[in-house]
Amino acid sequence: MELMTSWERKGRQEGRQEGRQEGRLEGELAVITRLLTRQIGTLKPAVERQIARLSLERLETLAEALLDFTGSQDLDRWLANGKK
Repeated sequence: MELMTSWERKGRQEGRQEGRQEGRLEGELAVITRLLTRQIGTLKPAVERQIARLSLERLETLAEALLDFTGSQDLDRWLANGKK
C-alpha cells in the first residue's frame, strides 16, 4: 500500500493541471495555425514562432481577430500591436 503525503498529492494535482493547460495551449495553437493558413495562406516560420510564444489568453484573442483578416499584413499588424 502506497502512502502519499499531502505535499505529494498537491504536487501530483498541480502536475496534472499544468499538463491539461499545456495540452489546451497546444490544441488551440494547432487550430489557430490551421485557421490562419486557410484565411491568409502559408505562414512564415518566423511568424509561426511568434504565434507559438503567445499566451493562451492572447491566442484566444487572435482566434477572434483572425476572422477579420484578409491578408498576412493584418496578422503582422496584429502581432505588432497585440502585446497589450
